[in-house]
Amino acid sequence: MSEPVLLANNLEKSLGGDKILKNLDLEVRAGETLVIMGANGSGKSTLLSCLSGSRTIDGGEVKSLGTPISEKEGFVSLLVQESLCLDRLSGKENIEFYKKADPRFTERWKDYTQKFGIKDELEKKVENYSGGMRRKLELSIALSNDASAYLLDEPTAALDLTTVRETHSLIREHSNSDATFVISTHLSLDAQIADRIAFLSNGEIVAEGTPEELMQNIPEVIETDLENAERLNHLAIHNFTFTVDDKVRGFIAAENNLKDAENMETVEPSYTDMFNYYKEIPNQ
Repeated sequence: MSEPVLLANNLEKSLGGDKILKNLDLEVRAGETLVIMGANGSGKSTLLSCLSGSRTIDGGEVKSLGTPISEKEGFVSLLVQESLCLDRLSGKENIEFYKKADPRFTERWKDYTQKFGIKDELEKKVENYSGGMRRKLELSIALSNDASAYLLDEPTAALDLTTVRETHSLIREHSNSDATFVISTHLSLDAQIADRIAFLSNGEIVAEGTPEELMQNIPEVIETDLENAERLNHLAIHNFTFTVDDKVRGFIAAENNLKDAENMETVEPSYTDMFNYYKEIPNQ
């Protein structure tokens, strides 16, 4: 078997005295799209920075194809939230900066800015962009690099549903050319493009597998109206419930007696259910 494109062994990282990543093990295979899911503050951004080699680690190791990531210059294209573009420059000037700075930079940005609908906004300074426009520009730049691995931190944050789908489509195009993607997100919709998902909670991987495998391991999902929320809360695992489209949902252990589940129904689990289960239950 070939070496993983990225491999973290016993990875540890602390910031400001707080341990962000704790003895973390993670493997990323060539050509796959690995989606790292977790709540805000779970350590996703720190993990991507460590995997890229842009941040030093406190313990363990990060390798790419058997070589320490610190020795693999130009291997990764990293997108961290709101760190790629300079506010005082225009969109076009930011693009020109990366064209001059990185020989891997291609002309794909022309196609991406067109698809994202910001081609006519490139003469404006980035400080005048909305959050969504800025994200589209950052994605256009990050995806224009010819890299073996793309590490994208919350790439669909601040984007509307149509643009999220366009972003997914562009990532699929790249992955079809054998590029490897590691994507961090707190949005359940991003599970749609995953070959594998790793759930990060309190600096540790608490669940990992294909979307199908992870979905199969979710307990039965029960849904009810808002007026029955308290009763469902008493029945749910760890009394944890959440709201989806004006309905309240919870997870029911197989051994639970559902005789009190009047006005409640079993529903097919969704990506939102999967995200809520692996985000919350391991912490209980």
